[in-house]
Amino acid sequence: MSAQKTPRRGALSALVGIIGFSALSGVLITAMVAPALAVTGITASSTIGIFDGLPEYFEIDQQPERNTLYAQFTGAGNVDGYYPIATIYDQNRQEVGYDQISQFAVDATVAGEDRRFFEHGGVDLQSTVRALVDNLVASDIQGGASTLTMQLVKNTYISKAESLTNEDERKAAYADAVRESFDRKLKEMKLAIGLEKRYTKKEILTAYLNIANFGNATYGIQAAAQRYYSVNAADLTLEQSASLIAIVQEPGARNLADPENFEANQERRDVILYAMLEVGSITQEQYDAAIAIPVDETTIVPSAPSNGCIAAYDYAKWFCDYVVRSVQDFEFLGDTPEERETNWTQGGYKVYTTLDLDAQIPAQAATWEYAPPSETSYALGSATATVEAGTGRVLVMAENKVFNDTAEGGGVDTSAVNYNTSYNYGGSGGFQPGSTYKVFTLIEWLNQGKGIYDRLEGTARTMQGSQFADSCNGPHSGPVPFKNNAGERGIYTVAEGTAESINGVFFSMASQLDQCNIRNVAASMGVERADGKELESFPSSIIGTNTVTPLSMASAYAAIGAGGLWCEPIIIDKAIDSRNNELAGQQPNCRQAISPEVAATTAFVLEEVLTRGNARYADPKDGIPMFAKTGTTDGAEQTWMATGTTRYGTATWVGNSIGDQDMSRVSYAGVQGYRLRHYIAKATNSALNVKYPGTGFGEPDPKLLTGSGTEVPDVRLQSLEQAKSVLTSLGFNFADGGAEDSELPVGQVVRTNPGAGTQSAAGATVTVYTSNGNLVPLPDAVDDGESNNYGAAKGILNSAGFANVSQGCMVVPAADPRINKVISSNPAPGTLVAKSVAVTLVVGQVLPCP
Repeated sequence: MSAQKTPRRGALSALVGIIGFSALSGVLITAMVAPALAVTGITASSTIGIFDGLPEYFEIDQQPERNTLYAQFTGAGNVDGYYPIATIYDQNRQEVGYDQISQFAVDATVAGEDRRFFEHGGVDLQSTVRALVDNLVASDIQGGASTLTMQLVKNTYISKAESLTNEDERKAAYADAVRESFDRKLKEMKLAIGLEKRYTKKEILTAYLNIANFGNATYGIQAAAQRYYSVNAADLTLEQSASLIAIVQEPGARNLADPENFEANQERRDVILYAMLEVGSITQEQYDAAIAIPVDETTIVPSAPSNGCIAAYDYAKWFCDYVVRSVQDFEFLGDTPEERETNWTQGGYKVYTTLDLDAQIPAQAATWEYAPPSETSYALGSATATVEAGTGRVLVMAENKVFNDTAEGGGVDTSAVNYNTSYNYGGSGGFQPGSTYKVFTLIEWLNQGKGIYDRLEGTARTMQGSQFADSCNGPHSGPVPFKNNAGERGIYTVAEGTAESINGVFFSMASQLDQCNIRNVAASMGVERADGKELESFPSSIIGTNTVTPLSMASAYAAIGAGGLWCEPIIIDKAIDSRNNELAGQQPNCRQAISPEVAATTAFVLEEVLTRGNARYADPKDGIPMFAKTGTTDGAEQTWMATGTTRYGTATWVGNSIGDQDMSRVSYAGVQGYRLRHYIAKATNSALNVKYPGTGFGEPDPKLLTGSGTEVPDVRLQSLEQAKSVLTSLGFNFADGGAEDSELPVGQVVRTNPGAGTQSAAGATVTVYTSNGNLVPLPDAVDDGESNNYGAAKGILNSAGFANVSQGCMVVPAADPRINKVISSNPAPGTLVAKSVAVTLVVGQVLPCP
């Protein structure tokens, strides 16, 4: 390799300094564009005036570069706790310094594109004269005479055009940048001269190599070296350098991504190698060795395209897509959405996200195992999101489909729809959350000072819309029928109704609340419909009919664990720009959505869920306190599991992305359909609890245990009508439980359910049971146990109306006076019984009892 040339100014630069830019440049340009002057009548002097009107120079700005996304990770390959997950760019470029570029590439550029680069001052006199001849022969402006500095000017305008976000503006700017015209050539030449005055040759050459187009959306020598040879620009060999520089004149026809271009590339490469030999950049021996190496599949070492989320780390593609779609929200990129998009396109950012691969990988792996993307008999979907409590940082975002946003798609196991997010961020239309939404009715119940041990009617029934107040939409009308999943009937506490997810209890609760307030609780805790519309507040909404996003449900459950503090989901911790300035990322945006007392009491109730039914399969059983709520929609079309600790909230959905497959009728990996969500949630939370171990929840508010309810009064011994009057006057609903066996006179109240003294909510149903008067004391047919034989004792009972009498026996000693006498009865004398009861008279005898 030859020694590095020392940049120097040539004769043209010195001459310009003596007679001035304008005069000399006017003469040169007049010669260059003589055909145009002949047509337009512009004189040399007027050309000088036009030249003077152009700017002197422009700054060599940062060119569009790659943006790199990082996620947290403690596994192999992490650097300072982060791991690269994606590279995003409009132009695949990574700027490097002069000393990071192979000398072969520098020499190939100068020899192949501008031999007198180190001699001229931006405009090459010899090349300009040659271009004059060509233009005169063609009677048109055919181009030519472009130095590396002029090419840098042109490429800069092309790059700026390609960076415009408005398509019409982009097309117009690009056409202007590439057109062969009198005024454009003037601009290139004057700006080139200005650049030569302002920057060193090294700086100009470095800028050129960082901006040059190497085809296949690859810009700059570093990206080209990586794309086509899988090396850094500093490590390029002679033949590799020449092949890359061979591309810049015709990127479409000579880039190395297409084998059909290899022949054309090699032809130009060999010309450049010979030029390097001619100018003394390389020796004959180096030339002979390089020229013998073919340009083909054996020498090209390409790296797979790495742009976009489709090329992202397999376990993080959906999160990557969410980041890209959220750029307009990143205030650290600029003051307006337009400025943010522009700066993102300019690129060069290292973006450190909130995603935690230590939890994301197990969550995504479990999602693929228990909701396989290859299912073709119906549209199986699954999504899991985790939001950190108290900050809103999104730690997990998993989906069962494989991300693919190409126009062609990737087959049945792929999708471009993010099930976790809203429609505007690449999401679907959302999914009904079922009973996971009931938590907002529970919270509003507590907001109103009512208690979790208040007792309410839980029986499935049909209520009327008029029973449900709604200050947002006015009264509802029509019937409101509902069922219970397990057919539960009777009275339950709010806590029991929540743990067992009894619809009847929640409709009873909702009938005492404002439906608008229930909706507002959900909204204040960040729940959003995927379509962006306002949450509905119909009576049916209380059991989860709004189509919501898993991400927003995770944020709501995180708020419970954070003592009622809801934080908007955020995804960027920090960023470092192209100048190595650290940017703050997204800042937590939190509000106290519910009181700490209500949050603690809610968590207290929801902890019980993990001890019941299928929900037990979601419990990591690792000692970390956790609360949860299950959700299943009609026909088991959608199934949910929402969980939380003091450190995070997780929402897992498994169901139909479209269609109505009953999830209870399928199974994967040996797990029944109802339990799939639980297995995914367990895998996710088990990993989270290792890195984000939660602590105990606050104690429930004593006032919210019993609430502001009313004690059920003692109405025993009263008539049915008297009891009804007392109960309804206290705000209870009355129900006649019918007559039952009792010693009380017929019609008197025997008992109530809930019992007297029980704290129950206003509007709770109290069932009253009256006496049928058929319980009487059992007559004493035993006497002293030595007097009545069986016949006499039976006669006593029969005469009192007890007809169902039988004999039993007990062995006694031979001299015992109780032989053949009734020793005892069962039931015992004096017991209150119905006359139909079976009575056994026990007789003493010497022989063993049969």
